[in-house]
Amino acid sequence: MKIICPKNELLTGVNTVSKAVSYKTTMDILQCILIEAYDGQIRFTANDTELGIETIVGGDIIEPGKIALEAKIFSEIVKKSPDSDIVLETEENGKTNIECEQIHCSIMGKIGDDFTALPEISQENMVEISQFNLKEMISQTIFSISDNENNKLMTGELLKVKGDRFSLTSLDGHRISVRNIQLGQSYPDVEVIVPGKTLQEVSKILPGDAEETVQMYITDKHILFEFGQTRVVSRLLRGKFYNIDQMLSTDYETKITVNKMDFLRCLDRASLFTRESDKKPIILKIANDRMDILITSQIGSMKEQLMLHKEGKDLVIGFNPRFLVDALRAIDEEEVSIYLINSIAPCTFRDEERTYLYLILPINVNNTDY
Repeated sequence: MKIICPKNELLTGVNTVSKAVSYKTTMDILQCILIEAYDGQIRFTANDTELGIETIVGGDIIEPGKIALEAKIFSEIVKKSPDSDIVLETEENGKTNIECEQIHCSIMGKIGDDFTALPEISQENMVEISQFNLKEMISQTIFSISDNENNKLMTGELLKVKGDRFSLTSLDGHRISVRNIQLGQSYPDVEVIVPGKTLQEVSKILPGDAEETVQMYITDKHILFEFGQTRVVSRLLRGKFYNIDQMLSTDYETKITVNKMDFLRCLDRASLFTRESDKKPIILKIANDRMDILITSQIGSMKEQLMLHKEGKDLVIGFNPRFLVDALRAIDEEEVSIYLINSIAPCTFRDEERTYLYLILPINVNNTDY
């Protein structure tokens, strides 16, 4: 194989597929990127058997062929090469020569036939969505997946299609995040659990163009995301997701409407007095048309007042401040409505159309905390 590619094309290809390279495996081939040059296309592929990514890069094919190169060393060579054309040429024994201007180096590759191909995905069940909408929805829900591998279902998100409605839902045992949008047309109903790692990587490499779309092909075991010159294939998590509807309630005793940025700035200041290890709650004391935000910790203490609009009862309630900040940052609106029942029941951030919903469990507080 012999190909000539501009550095920026090689670097884009390497950066795109390297997210599916496995660096914690005894199988050397899974630590490689497969480069194939056939039929006028130069294709890069990485596959850790759970997540596979494939993309096409620009360049000239002098001699077709394929080779698997160790991702770590190959990516570093490309990154540190001059901004010029790079020539890759392989020998029969797998030795790959890399040339760029006055630089000449070589690394040993592996036979491309040993590389695990991406699974073939049926393209019958397709859902199309704007790149911008999918990227936004992932960023607005991914923060509340769990990193506890003992509960695999919480490490993924529920992807649901019902008619022309598309939603993503995540939860970690302390909070729930839901985002809904309307699609351009109706599709057959689908409910699958997509690993959080897959969605994170899709979000990173998605350009996010509002005018371009992503085609999602869904089977019983896999999901394929197709956009531009890139394909991302992932295994789905097996099992039945939690019945979120049973956890959500429209009941409330107190509703407050507050300026989002004002609230965020208060929380950012209060967070200066917290450490993750202390697990000190931030106290919201809601009365009349104001909210006192209080924190007392080993570092010090703070009290700040914030004006708001309140309907219903006065209330004192405590939260992990990071959970409040994550939810507020994911909301685009200037004013945010928060629904509360009492000091031990979850609070809910939601809009009237329920395009978003964030549920957060409070932390028990007593008089000594405030």
